[in-house]
Parts: sequence; C-alpha cells; structure tokens
Amino acid sequence: MSQPPDPYRPGAGQDAVQPPPGQPYGQPPGEDYGPPPGQPYGPPPGEDYGQPGQPYGQPGPGLTPAPPVSADYGYGQYPDVMPPGMYLDQASGVVMPEGTQLASAGRRIGAYFLALPLAIVTLGIGYIVWGLLIWGNGQTPALQVLGMRVWQPDTGTVPGFWRMALREIVGRFVEGLLSIITELTSFVLFVASKDHKSLHDHIAGTVVLYDPDKVLAR
Repeated sequence: MSQPPDPYRPGAGQDAVQPPPGQPYGQPPGEDYGPPPGQPYGPPPGEDYGQPGQPYGQPGPGLTPAPPVSADYGYGQYPDVMPPGMYLDQASGVVMPEGTQLASAGRRIGAYFLALPLAIVTLGIGYIVWGLLIWGNGQTPALQVLGMRVWQPDTGTVPGFWRMALREIVGRFVEGLLSIITELTSFVLFVASKDHKSLHDHIAGTVVLYDPDKVLAR
C-alpha cells in the first residue's frame, strides 16, 4: 500500500510551484512587468481614466451624484460647545455670560413699578435724559437701580442705543396701542414664557439678565 507524501518533508510539493531555472517568479518567459517598452504607465495615449468623454471623478451612467455639501456644514452641530465665558441656562435655553442669570419675574415686576417713582423724583425730564444716557449700556433707569441689563441672545452682546430705542419706544408704543388688551397680552407673554420676554422684548429680540457683579459692563 502506497504511503501519502509527507507534507513536512523538505521540498515536498515545491516542484509544482517553482519556476524553471533562470525564470523570475510571476512572469512568463520573455515578458516583463508593466506596459510594453516605450509606453508609459497609465491609460493608452489619448485616453483618460474613467469612461470615455466623462470627467474623472464623475459618477458613471445610471448613478446619482452625491448632493453638494453646504458651506455651513458642521456649524451648530455641537450645542455643548460654548464660547469662552458663556454658559447655557437650562431653564430658559438662553446662552449668557458666566456671572449673570435670567432676571426673575419678581425683579422685573419690581423694575416696572419702580419706574414711576423714579420719573416723579426726576421730574420726568430727568428720567428721560437719564434713560438716553444709559441706553447704550443696555439699561433703563429702573433696570440700572436693580442691577439688571438687557441682553441680545442672537448676537451674544449687550444691545446698543438703537436696539434699546426699538425696545423702549417702538415696543412700548405697541404695548400701549390697544391699552389694557396689549398690556395684558404682554404680561401673559412675560409670565408664561420661560425666558420672561414681554411684548417689547419680542419686538427687540432681547431678554433681561440680572448682573449683580457688573460682568456685562466690563
């Protein structure tokens, strides 16, 4: 009975895979790797990669091209990344500077009722001049006395003079346009909204922050 060849015997099975003496591995006799002599690597002369008449990188026939990537791809996709010195107030959803907080409803109501005595003490005209001088700092006289300041979330800055003029002139005019109806609407918006925005805040795109350490004044 014949014995099967020992696979571990030196040289076993090598005769079938070794090339003849003098011939390199992997190529027939008389042939070299690569293109014929005198022809460079790549496609034949006069032809490009891909389909004939089709630019390189374009999808082939029957394939749908990938949609273009927008210029703002990736922007705003990481809400947990805050600018330096800022934080997200979870209760209101407003991004604000560290050291400040959303002004409470009670503090805002206190500022509303404080405005009238201040106007009386300053004889009215003094209150108006006072307000015009500090609008550029995002404040009204009552807000300044109680340590509050107006904040513009869309820009992440304290509003300037003209945005405060929009809030205090146009916004207040709209609030008093229909007397008790618009005043009540403004109050309901203020109490019900998580960021305590009254009607004139909605018009100007602002909120009011409590700033006891005057962080926004720096």
